[in-house]
Amino acid sequence: MSQTHPNQLLEALSWRYATKVFDAAKKIPADVWAALEQSLVLTPTSYGMQPYQFLVVQDAAKRAALLPHSWGQKQVVDCSHYVVFTARTEVTAADVAKLIQRTSDVRGIPPEKLDFYRDMILSDVVNGPRGKVAHEWAARQAYIALGNIMTCAAVLGVDACPMEGLNPVEYDNILGLNGSGYKTAVACAFGYRAASDKYASLAKVRFAPADLIRVI
Repeated sequence: MSQTHPNQLLEALSWRYATKVFDAAKKIPADVWAALEQSLVLTPTSYGMQPYQFLVVQDAAKRAALLPHSWGQKQVVDCSHYVVFTARTEVTAADVAKLIQRTSDVRGIPPEKLDFYRDMILSDVVNGPRGKVAHEWAARQAYIALGNIMTCAAVLGVDACPMEGLNPVEYDNILGLNGSGYKTAVACAFGYRAASDKYASLAKVRFAPADLIRVI
């Protein structure tokens, strides 16, 4: 596997910013977007449960309907690809059984050999304390995916803008999520910055590493 030089990674992360104005005419190439979608699939999650779905909203009418419930942020309609991160409302025994079967199929392990793994998950996120706050737990997993795809986008030279400024209830209504077992957690716009976006040239403001990182 080829290795990205540390300087290249830091350059990409320094280049990225929360893009406020997208070039609506510039679209992400299909192969680049396919890689970014795969970065979502490859995101690590607790127990490998992947308690989420990612809705790539490309229908113009749906995006227009989401706009007034997104604080009027034009990124929703102008970006190349708009992704809504949804999280499970609950985690069920059937969800765990699906993961166990998938693990069995992919790794060639008899399902009964995974009984301990299954019981551990059930005792935690289904029947345990985290089962009572399953949506909040699932939303945290979705945020891991958000961070992962944003970093991958930066490395590939794709701009992004994470968006919490939205009304999840209205998003759920528009996207048909009610009763689906999923609710909106967060969204992110992807594409390419417009030349007119003044925020692209602003210095990145971060606290000094010593304020944020402690070695103990």
